[in-house]
Amino acid sequence: MTGRERAPAPATPSWAELVSAALVGTDRRIPAGLAAGADDPAVALLDAAAVAAVRRRAGARPVRAAVRPRPAVRDTRPVVPQAARGRLAALLSERSGAGPSAGRRGTAPSLGELLPQWLAAANAYGYRAPEEALPALLDAARARTDLRPDALTLAGPRALWLAELNPDWRFALRAANRSAAGDAAADPRATRRLWEEGLFAERVALLSGLRTTDPAAGLALLRTTWQRERAEDRLMFADSLRTGLSLADEDFLEQALADRSRTVRATAAELLAALPGSALAARMGERAVRCVFLRHGASGPHIAVAAPHACDAAMERDGVSPVPPSGRGERAWWFGQLVEAAPLAVWTRVFGGLRPEEITALPVDDDWQPDLHAAWCRAAVRQRDPGWARALLGPPPGPAGVVASMGDPAKLLSVLPEDERAAWVARFIDSHGLSEAFQMLGACAVPWAEPLGRAVVDALEIAREAGSYPWSFSGVMGLAERCLDPAQANRLTPLTATPEDPPDGSPGATAYWTEAFQRLVSTLRLRAAMLSELAPPPAPS
Repeated sequence: MTGRERAPAPATPSWAELVSAALVGTDRRIPAGLAAGADDPAVALLDAAAVAAVRRRAGARPVRAAVRPRPAVRDTRPVVPQAARGRLAALLSERSGAGPSAGRRGTAPSLGELLPQWLAAANAYGYRAPEEALPALLDAARARTDLRPDALTLAGPRALWLAELNPDWRFALRAANRSAAGDAAADPRATRRLWEEGLFAERVALLSGLRTTDPAAGLALLRTTWQRERAEDRLMFADSLRTGLSLADEDFLEQALADRSRTVRATAAELLAALPGSALAARMGERAVRCVFLRHGASGPHIAVAAPHACDAAMERDGVSPVPPSGRGERAWWFGQLVEAAPLAVWTRVFGGLRPEEITALPVDDDWQPDLHAAWCRAAVRQRDPGWARALLGPPPGPAGVVASMGDPAKLLSVLPEDERAAWVARFIDSHGLSEAFQMLGACAVPWAEPLGRAVVDALEIAREAGSYPWSFSGVMGLAERCLDPAQANRLTPLTATPEDPPDGSPGATAYWTEAFQRLVSTLRLRAAMLSELAPPPAPS
């Protein structure tokens, strides 16, 4: 080697050798090529690793840039007003309903419980969600299925764009597919393709959409594949026929009475029974009138019942279940099913033209009254007959009346017009308080009509003055927070003061009531503020 020749560079340990030595320690392994004679092999190893790391990064070949996602579809709806954006952020921050509501609720409103109302009101105005709220809105819809329809409507097409990028939000894509299935109903070729190739949920959505807009087209589509569908799918498809149900479906449903699946046969029979003009309803009517008779005795007219002694094959084909539930007699079971499926109009003929309220007032022999009236109640609900529902409900029982004798008033109330429903429940609460009224309140339209809201508030005040704790009324309190008209807040304000405990009352009960009323008032005021923030600004004059 001459003086002008350059000395060969020392061998550089590979990255793998450096990593291996670092793992076991330089006391046990020193990579070949590490600075010989270094005072501290560990320091030399770190120096070599630093050099190797820089070399690796400098030598890396740039990768091909990822394809940029396509832009989201433009949402042309107006964004929610500025004040409402802050409200939405606050509601989403407490969407889980945890915190104060997990234990003693305190006086603060539950923001998570108000979110559904906010979303429904915002959608009613046709707003879109602000961009910054979309992730939290999708998270909320993921956590609470009850929020999804309104949350996805407010989020619009940008929610689908985000859902394609985040697997946690895939539920939005599934919901969109179902919505697209409904839209496909407008295109016959797309309809046929989706019906033949779509997922089950998409097919159900397609059939439901068609039944809403063109029931005959939906039935025609169902006929094309009915015979080769699975039993569980046939059941769901048959159930979809509830939408747009008419006598035009009768032939198909009559054929379904011979289906291989018992549940499909039962659904077909139920649907036919909901059509008072169907042949099945007529057959059931003929059977039912052979069991019920108008008699005239010394005490006046009365009803006699002769329940069937057997359930024959024809009855089974028409949907009569032969085996009663445990504790129920066979004859009463068969009798109830016959009366339930019979057209209510046949009873006017049987009872010589009497009106429903006159028929239901007749005494019934041999303790058959509960079975007969219960079957009439089910028929009134199934046939959506307000005249019979009104007759079976009667006026609200007085303070000394027996509440249990009414059966299931909430279902009968659902048949009546909204105003009549609210007035009936208000009078019931005036007589019986709130302990039996929870389900009835759930059947009333929101916001509650003024007489109903006043009756609920009066009953709550009476309960407080009785000196008991408010725990038994927590369900009604929760309903009142969601359903009372916000305009009632000022009327409730005097109840937020804490009076002295009555001498015979529960210790501290008034303080708990005060807390509950304060929460109710603050919730109503918050609801009023929410609706005010969402209202569009007045047009310039």
